[in-house]
Amino acid sequence: MKGQSAERIQSLFPVLLASLLVLGTAQLVFDSLKSGKSYVFQYYGKPAKLRKSVFVLPEDRMDESCNLFEGKWVWDNVSYPLYEENSCPYLVKQTTCLKNGRPDSFYQNWRWQPHACNLPRFDPLKLLDILRDKRLMFIGDSVQRAQFESMVCLVQSVVPKGKKSFKRDPPRKIFKAKEYNATIEYYWAPFIVESISDHATNHTVLKRLVNLDSISKHGKSWEGVDVLVFESYVWWMYRPQINATYGSMEDVQEYNVTTAYRIAMETWGNWLESTINPHLQKVFFMSMSPTHLWSWEWKPGSRGNCFNESYPILGSYWGTGSNLAIMEILHEVLQDLKINVTFLNITQLAEYRKDAHTTVFGERRGKLLTKEQKADPLNFADCIHWCLPGVPDTWNEILYAYLLQSYQNFL
Repeated sequence: MKGQSAERIQSLFPVLLASLLVLGTAQLVFDSLKSGKSYVFQYYGKPAKLRKSVFVLPEDRMDESCNLFEGKWVWDNVSYPLYEENSCPYLVKQTTCLKNGRPDSFYQNWRWQPHACNLPRFDPLKLLDILRDKRLMFIGDSVQRAQFESMVCLVQSVVPKGKKSFKRDPPRKIFKAKEYNATIEYYWAPFIVESISDHATNHTVLKRLVNLDSISKHGKSWEGVDVLVFESYVWWMYRPQINATYGSMEDVQEYNVTTAYRIAMETWGNWLESTINPHLQKVFFMSMSPTHLWSWEWKPGSRGNCFNESYPILGSYWGTGSNLAIMEILHEVLQDLKINVTFLNITQLAEYRKDAHTTVFGERRGKLLTKEQKADPLNFADCIHWCLPGVPDTWNEILYAYLLQSYQNFL
């Protein structure tokens, strides 16, 4: 009997050894998969299930019926600003109002409160997860550049040092969160269509010539971008007429601005319809950013501008800095498009914020104002651009709310 038992144990030994080898190999493979270092990922990519993903809850999303653009500004010095000016190294001198000498910071502590619902609290980790393996690009002028900088500042603090990068590749600026393979980009195109002002730093301001039917040069840089956010307004409004070409680059004519704007937007719309894949790409258009050039509009009898204003306008207000004809043109062009473009109508909410412009605490032609210029706000106050942190952060909170709305959780 003892001999038979010994023979059985001896015969089972190879089986036991093979089982241990299989189990050991399986454990190694599992550990490799768990760590994300498996050669499998080199060929097929890392599965979504193993990624450290966030989960968007129903309460994270806005109500479908909510109008985020009607509401009021409420004082909130507890949860705002969403970041500090000196904590974001990517801000340009044009927007760092405190660093440039502004004596008050009240403009940073106002929160936009829609009438019928709440604006979702901005969560940079959720946004980065939404943008994983994607590109978000802001396209437009220096107002749009401020929105880009705002978005970078909103997310960059949660990205570890060494895991983020920022480069200038004119006409683009590119911020990258490496662990997410996500980029937030900016593209300088003040008219959206092509013009003689398309150089990112050396662009003509006084002499403006727009090519109303030319967009392909810009469009090559926009192809395949996952989220496109367009804006174009202030550069059109320098004078009631603008020099432009249509058809022939040699045939320069003077157009009414509203006529030229409509033609340019139709050119843009044609490009979208022929190029955008609506199943893979999202397109947004920001409405015009208002200006506050004349204080008599909100303070009858006064002769100033936005300088030295510390509080928002209360009650109904629409200034002459926002052109209703342009708004109507945009509405008609977007309505006629065969693909969906989400219109983010931030004009009215920004109209109230006479207090939030850079005034004399920004740049003029690439240089900070001199003491003499600062002492002459009637001639030198900038009532077009915005301090950061500030109003553009709210625009990005609204953009974030829409991106949350369409985000699909991985199950």
